[in-house]
Amino acid sequence: MEEDFWTVTILNNYIKKKLSKDSELKNIHVKGEISNFKTYPSGHSYFSLKDENSVIPCVMFNSSPRLKDLKPTNGMKVLANGRVDGYVPQGRYQFYVNTLTEEGEGDLYRKYEKLKKKLKEEGLFERERNIPKYPKKIGVITSPKGAVIHDIITTVKRRWPYVEIILWPTMVQGKGAEVDISNNINLASDEDIDILIVGRGGGSIEDLWCFNEEIVARTIFNSKIPIISAVGHETDVTIADFVADKRAPTPTAAAEMAVPNVQDIRNLLTLNKIRLNENISKHIDYYDNILNRIKENHIITNPIKLYEAKSQRLDTSWERLDNAIKNFIKMEENNLNSLNGKLILLNPLGTLNRGYSIVKDLKTDKIISSAKDLNIGDELNIELKDGYIETKVDDIKEK
Repeated sequence: MEEDFWTVTILNNYIKKKLSKDSELKNIHVKGEISNFKTYPSGHSYFSLKDENSVIPCVMFNSSPRLKDLKPTNGMKVLANGRVDGYVPQGRYQFYVNTLTEEGEGDLYRKYEKLKKKLKEEGLFERERNIPKYPKKIGVITSPKGAVIHDIITTVKRRWPYVEIILWPTMVQGKGAEVDISNNINLASDEDIDILIVGRGGGSIEDLWCFNEEIVARTIFNSKIPIISAVGHETDVTIADFVADKRAPTPTAAAEMAVPNVQDIRNLLTLNKIRLNENISKHIDYYDNILNRIKENHIITNPIKLYEAKSQRLDTSWERLDNAIKNFIKMEENNLNSLNGKLILLNPLGTLNRGYSIVKDLKTDKIISSAKDLNIGDELNIELKDGYIETKVDDIKEK
């Protein structure tokens, strides 16, 4: 029946899904010869890869980095990396190319990928130390000739003229360059410097290969000093870039990354100065308001009021004290009068006023209260109300 028939679009989409799900086709390497190469104004390139018996259509978008360095031509033998997927509008499958290198570079590319995977698994790509904000000494590992060292020095001195730059002249290309780079990094690592820039200008993969050697990677990782890698152009990525603490797309960018801009620091200081003055002014205004409130206080404007209040409280306290003293004296006088009355009542001399007398032995001054205490011939002193009588006992009569 008609409803059992697929449309062409449905069929092509189904085939595309099948191709997309095949993990083997997501990342493959293909070797072949370029034919029918053409680049459109959009920057995308369309061509075919062929061998003796077959051909496959290819597309490479302008975002692919290797296309910027390679100039493909028909008949060029190349190594391509990418994925195979379906193209629904034309009902065909095609090879979407990510990287494209000449066949002579293929061995180096595979060696690069193998070492990259090995070092990544060991954890050499995970370390990233902070770059000092205000370095005093910067070391540079590069060739003493060419534009690289000139660009670094010019950029650093323009941005931060207070820093010292120390160059370790180094081979950055050719046989033995990796050993020279490694040795100079070790020498610089023992010096009193803050940052080390390791780099060179652009070039082919063969020119930059010394920065893909394992000895350089491990030396960078073991450096005591933070390292900025600045190898080649922005599209060139080496093993040294992955291991370094920072990766700069160009040597000039590495210099900008290594030091602050003195003008930015001056602007920041100016801004901080403005903020500081504003804060100081706010504090002055705040305490000035407090001082004005204190000055307007009635105690300050009329201090005699404070004295008057204190004086009045003193008078009140003095009055209370005076009353307390008077009450105390009066109470004590009453007590004294009471005691005096009792004393008068109990004073034996008081009986003299009532016609009584006190008889004492003249010699001992002992009071005689009984006739039994006397003997014939005792001399007595008789105390009366208004005088004394001295006498002698001639006779004793008892009751």
